[in-house]
Amino acid sequence: MSEDLFLKAAIDEARKGLSEGGIPIGSVIVRDGKIIGRGHNKRVQDDDPMTHAEIDCLRNAGRVGNYMDTVLYSTLMPCYLCAGAVVQFGIPKVIVGESKTFSGARKFMEEHGVEVVDVGNTECIQLMEQFIRDRPELWNEDIGK
Repeated sequence: MSEDLFLKAAIDEARKGLSEGGIPIGSVIVRDGKIIGRGHNKRVQDDDPMTHAEIDCLRNAGRVGNYMDTVLYSTLMPCYLCAGAVVQFGIPKVIVGESKTFSGARKFMEEHGVEVVDVGNTECIQLMEQFIRDRPELWNEDIGK
């Protein structure tokens, strides 16, 4: 699979979350060219403030030993919670759909040796911009405002 297909899989997860009444953020983790975990933000669906897309993805991947040869894809720049998980588990690279709507914790990850690639994907930007317009109260809750 190419990087675009992995990002597309993360976008599919984001759309799944939106269809469930949640926040449209999706994530996949890849090892050796295969998705080993996928997830989406389920804060609303699970009534759990910790179930961000990247956390759900890591939980669904299960115990994988180490993460030194993995790449995490996320439709949105990870927040400090998710960036902390990236750093904690030693995930060396994060590919992000966009950071226009939320700048997240890029600097934190980079300061801890993580390569962060923001592809500025139009679909990711449009998905979040529409969600923020439609559900500003839920978006503000998600980002702690």
